[in-house]
Amino acid sequence: MYVKSDYLARIADKKMELALQSSGAVLITGPKWCGKTETAKQFAKSVLYMQDPDSAEAYQRIASLKPSQLLDGETPRLIDEWQDAPVLWNAVRFIVDQRKKRGQFILTGSVVPKTVENMHSGAGRISRLEMRTMSLYESNDSTGEVSLTSLFNGEREMIGTSMLSIDDLAFVLLRGGWPEALKEKREHVAMQSVYDYTEVLINDDMSRVDGKKRTPERVRNLLRSIARHISAPVNSTTILQDLIASDISISDKTICDYTNALKKLFVIDDLPVWRTSLRSKTAIRTTSKRHLSDPSIAGVLLSATRDNLFKDFNTFGLLFESMVIRDLRVYAGSLNGKVYYYRDKQGNEIDAIIELADGRWGAIEIKMGSNEEELAAKNLLKFKRSVDTSKAGEPSFLAIITATQVAYLREDGVWVIPIGCLKD
Repeated sequence: MYVKSDYLARIADKKMELALQSSGAVLITGPKWCGKTETAKQFAKSVLYMQDPDSAEAYQRIASLKPSQLLDGETPRLIDEWQDAPVLWNAVRFIVDQRKKRGQFILTGSVVPKTVENMHSGAGRISRLEMRTMSLYESNDSTGEVSLTSLFNGEREMIGTSMLSIDDLAFVLLRGGWPEALKEKREHVAMQSVYDYTEVLINDDMSRVDGKKRTPERVRNLLRSIARHISAPVNSTTILQDLIASDISISDKTICDYTNALKKLFVIDDLPVWRTSLRSKTAIRTTSKRHLSDPSIAGVLLSATRDNLFKDFNTFGLLFESMVIRDLRVYAGSLNGKVYYYRDKQGNEIDAIIELADGRWGAIEIKMGSNEEELAAKNLLKFKRSVDTSKAGEPSFLAIITATQVAYLREDGVWVIPIGCLKD
């Protein structure tokens, strides 16, 4: 792996290296501008940019006549935005089968492509790697003194001090984890890049994703409604009622169509419910929590600034929770883990459950201030007692992730961890 001097290492790098060693090709997916291409370029020996304006038309003609010609080059060969010529998928699969070698191709895509007739699943040939925007540890905003890996391994001696003040947290939340924004030291310019991303999404990407013309103002209003419900369980009915209340005319069918387009663009990144065995027969709710690929998008849509976040701590708290969920997903992904949340019909809720492929799990509450610590700890301990551990096993850890400064282990066994101390 050759690393450029200005390349910020990603947690996905290790998974990428392993995927190339174990599969013939690797597909990297994720939202536009999250850094997929730059990460892929660290491993690639040759590159084909499908959206190169000087060659895109020629590439399309070649793809329709002889797609294998586009795949000629030193390996691993990167095909950037491969979905512009979906026929390349089967071509990659075929060549991988013929060569019988690992690490032949890297495919990147920021859009889920249309289904192509006779399109193979790629199982056994093409490994998948999901990337998100950068976590606070990747952007050098977290000290990384507390490791998620160590929590799962039962470490009890970790200490750490976050360098992020509450004002800093407001900034990194609104700036987001976009690699290009991190390169800019001037705050107003960094935040402008998030605004630009959102405008491109609304005015261009939403109509290009599948060729359907979508009204930018409707897209904006829908996204703004989603932003208002960030970190909350929400369905299309809730969004419809919200828009109607704002005198916005839109049908349920249109909401579903627009929402599906946002999912194809990896903009909506909902948090599913954790399904586990409980000691009682308490019914578990099934509605996912609504999140966007980066909390900064919601910040733009809500016209949030550092000043007005301090005047509206409820919104600040919801955006903070969304940022923590993003980071937890990045960290858990390095351990082959998934992030969920729990909520039952009695209103009992746990903000995040991380479950690893081997069945180990940990429960997390997300609270900004120390004044919420006692209640959060009691909630975690109560939840632990409600889980049928004979089936689910004992939790590896219980933790409260905060916006405070110092990490420590409480006497009751619950960790208090500032987000500015956490890493994978």
